[in-house]
Amino acid sequence: MQNWIGMAGGELDRAAGLRREAQALAADKTARGLAFWRGRVLVSGEGRGRRVERLPLDHPVFSLVSPPVNRVFLGRFRGVSLFACDLSDWEPEQGTEDLTPWDDVAVPGVALDAHFVDFRTVFSCVGPGEGEAMATGRSLFEWHRLHQFCAQCGEKTVIGDAGWRRDCPSCARQHFPRVDPVVIMLVLRGNSVLMGRSPGWPEGMISLLAGFVEPGETLEAAVRREVFEEAGIRIGAVRLLTSQPWPDPSSLMIGAVAQAESEEIVLDPKELDHAEWLRREEVLAMFAGQHPRFRKPRTGTIAGAMARLWLADWLE
Repeated sequence: MQNWIGMAGGELDRAAGLRREAQALAADKTARGLAFWRGRVLVSGEGRGRRVERLPLDHPVFSLVSPPVNRVFLGRFRGVSLFACDLSDWEPEQGTEDLTPWDDVAVPGVALDAHFVDFRTVFSCVGPGEGEAMATGRSLFEWHRLHQFCAQCGEKTVIGDAGWRRDCPSCARQHFPRVDPVVIMLVLRGNSVLMGRSPGWPEGMISLLAGFVEPGETLEAAVRREVFEEAGIRIGAVRLLTSQPWPDPSSLMIGAVAQAESEEIVLDPKELDHAEWLRREEVLAMFAGQHPRFRKPRTGTIAGAMARLWLADWLE
């Protein structure tokens, strides 16, 4: 099942015990780095053949910014030390004024087909290990970007533990990367599944319901609360199924199967633009590209994986 879910790898050895030796590991000629620029990751290739570039740390691309390059030690991957390198200070020749999140940014001095791209355009076509490394690097750099000052005293913090901590030089407070848990629900009633779409989604896009877990709340309680708040459906039994990191900026999608105890949908229009019960035959048509109104969830997403498991009767 995990092979169906992008970025859910487990192949990356976090090697936390080596973080204090990161500087020496970076000096090893076998060490490799993933390049990031303002949330985008460096890839080469086209279409489904795209791959995340793992480059020697002395590669010219890392000279796009003045040293020292901000590096995070990701761990050990296939026998070598792997780092994430932040090149966000680089200014592309073409400028960035009209850049949208989905635009690729060409990179000089790497390869003709090398671009910085949004992770959502490649997460489903790279291997699980590369996807995990990409998700980890992006989440960490976004955390560093948004948490540069001490929440206790306001002093500017410094990076510690090879990128896995920020330290306050004034009050000695240590700050660690956060993960935001999100529940995503396969809500079932008989031969039907509850699916919905948020306001502003592209026409034809539909998926499983999802929402953030609140402080002091269990995952099961979050499932019941979110489904009732968004669609007015009462939930009984809840079973956790699988998970997926989603680095936007640092969510962990936690998949659950939920049994509905009511059927009438009462929408919260601030949360959902539309929701309905879809029969198994309709979902099969979606995955075959033959549904008249809706498209299947994107390949590699946890929503798509859970729907496939339900269609194949593999939930038990």
